[in-house]
Amino acid sequence: MSDSTQQPPSEEPGSYPPEQGGSYQPGTPPPPPMQSAPGVGQPADLMTRFLARLIDYVLLAVVNVFVVGVIVVGVIMGASTTGFGGGASFASAAVSSILGAAIALGYFAFMESSRGQTVGKMALKLETRGPTGGRPTMEEAVKRNAFTAIGIIGIIPVLGWLLSPVLSIAAVIMIAVTINNNTATRQGWHDNFAGGTSVIKIG
Repeated sequence: MSDSTQQPPSEEPGSYPPEQGGSYQPGTPPPPPMQSAPGVGQPADLMTRFLARLIDYVLLAVVNVFVVGVIVVGVIMGASTTGFGGGASFASAAVSSILGAAIALGYFAFMESSRGQTVGKMALKLETRGPTGGRPTMEEAVKRNAFTAIGIIGIIPVLGWLLSPVLSIAAVIMIAVTINNNTATRQGWHDNFAGGTSVIKIG
């Protein structure tokens, strides 16, 4: 008595069985895997991060000139922002320093904690992430950007005006050096100060 049970046809070498719900036929190679852009998902390099910050600082400079310098100090206080003498000139310099530092720190902290990106990072497809991989908290964002508020010491007559640019440049150099030296995660000292934040390339 012959066995009437039919055996499933054997697959030819190099063929692929059709996927569930798919349209692949035996002998048809699968499509190549999707390739992501180089560097996507990896820590952002120093130059890309520098350019993103540069865009943000240009934006902040425009805001400071028109909002702080012209509207707040010039119109409301009726003072000149070009002098550092006594009276109204000193008051205008102090207000400019305080507001400028507050705007810079507030901008970076709010943008990074709310969406992980500043305008500069959006333009260059970067994202700031917290120690756990999600968006940084407001506290973490404030810590990693605290150096942007160095300009507040400009309220100190003479000494503050001299120290403010020197300390700002020193902070930027220190951040650049630590990012460049850390080839594994590209975290700067400000990232470590914030508990381990990082900047990732997302596009």
